[in-house]
Amino acid sequence: MIKKLFINTLSIIITSTLLTSCSNSYISTNLDKENFQAYFSASNVIIYDHEKEINGRYQYIGSVEGHDCQIKPHHKKPDKINARTQARQQAFDQKANAIIFTGCITLNQEQLTQLNNSNDARQCHAVIICYAKAYALETK
Repeated sequence: MIKKLFINTLSIIITSTLLTSCSNSYISTNLDKENFQAYFSASNVIIYDHEKEINGRYQYIGSVEGHDCQIKPHHKKPDKINARTQARQQAFDQKANAIIFTGCITLNQEQLTQLNNSNDARQCHAVIICYAKAYALETK
C-alpha cells in the first residue's frame, strides 16, 4: 500500500513538473502574413513566351534569375521548376507581375569549378540557373 502511494505521488510530481516547465514555453511558427505572401508571390507573376503575347501597356523592370542547387551527388538533381519559381519570386519582389524566360542552363561540378569566385562551386554539385525579363503590366 505504501509502495503504491509512493508511486502515485511520484507520478503526480513528475507530471506536475513537466506541465509547469512547459507553461513558460512559447510555440513559434512561421504562420504570419509575410511568410504566406513570400511563399505565394510567384503565383502573382504571369509567364509569357514572348512580348507579343502581352495585351496592353507594359514596362520592362529588369533581369531576374533563379537557381536550384544539387548539394551532393546522391541528392535530387537540380529542378528547373524550382529555379523558375525563384525567378518569379524575384520578379514579384521588384514589383513585376509578368515574366518572360530567356533560357535555363545546367552546370555540373566541373563547370562550376572552372568559374572563378563561384559561390555555387563551393556549395553545389550541380546547379540549374534560369534567366528571365520582368515586366510590370498595366492593370485595369
